[in-house]
Amino acid sequence: MKIGFIGTGVMGGAIAEHMLDAGNTLTVYNRTKSKTDTLVANGATWASDPKTVAEQSDVIFSMVGYPQDVESIYFDNDGIFAGVKPGSIVVDMTTSTPTLAKRIAEAAPEYHVTALDAPVSGGDIGAQNATLTIMVGGDQATFDKVLPLFNQVGKSVHRFGEAGAGQHAKMANQIMIAGTMTGLTEMLVYAKAAGLNLPDVLATLSAGGADNWSMDTYVPRIFKHDYTPGFFAKHFLKDLRIALYEADKMHLNLPATAAAKQLYEQLVDDKHLGNDGTQALVKLWWGEEA
Repeated sequence: MKIGFIGTGVMGGAIAEHMLDAGNTLTVYNRTKSKTDTLVANGATWASDPKTVAEQSDVIFSMVGYPQDVESIYFDNDGIFAGVKPGSIVVDMTTSTPTLAKRIAEAAPEYHVTALDAPVSGGDIGAQNATLTIMVGGDQATFDKVLPLFNQVGKSVHRFGEAGAGQHAKMANQIMIAGTMTGLTEMLVYAKAAGLNLPDVLATLSAGGADNWSMDTYVPRIFKHDYTPGFFAKHFLKDLRIALYEADKMHLNLPATAAAKQLYEQLVDDKHLGNDGTQALVKLWWGEEA
């Protein structure tokens, strides 16, 4: 298929690579052009803006940083909707707001195209290994058309309902991750203060009821002083803010998620460590030399 991919960062680049390896024709755009170099070297075509990507593609995927970035690449004069061909499909894989997902889906018929919101979970490892969990919102017929492409990059793909439902499912995911990230951090802080051997603690907890993906993935990185982002702390803070905003609209009080947001605000806004991975939360206790 003729695929377009906009946003080839840590996650998007790996996803686009799998689609290219599967034999699709790939056109790519990223604000920092160098982040597309590997894809272009492997056969992808560089485009100068999202409009050009859309003009050359039948299915256009996007995976950028923030909702305002999503709005820009879709609605600007050089955006996707300015160049999209009738009959095409647009798929936003950014973790964004349900409201914006609905706005994109409502605008799509004006251009005779259809839209899906399809945020993912699984981090850099999931993207690299094509084992992502993909949460989708949009109509069933469009989902069915894109499912073979989703299966090229994910191991679990589920449609939750109409436009915005994928984003709501991702918010539920991030609420859960907030708990595991604060849990693994405070576990390490406590165990170290108690004088326990931390690798032994990890091995023991991983074999019991405390086992979870965040701990298994990020604690070994912390032991190596590796804070490179499998998922940027600044993007996780963005997600927690969206989750709490949506919860407030539904008259829900989520105090544990609110506490996690406050901790990540300290890390990102106060410590200016937003470009570290989410595992850098431990630096609030152990300092920047952790």
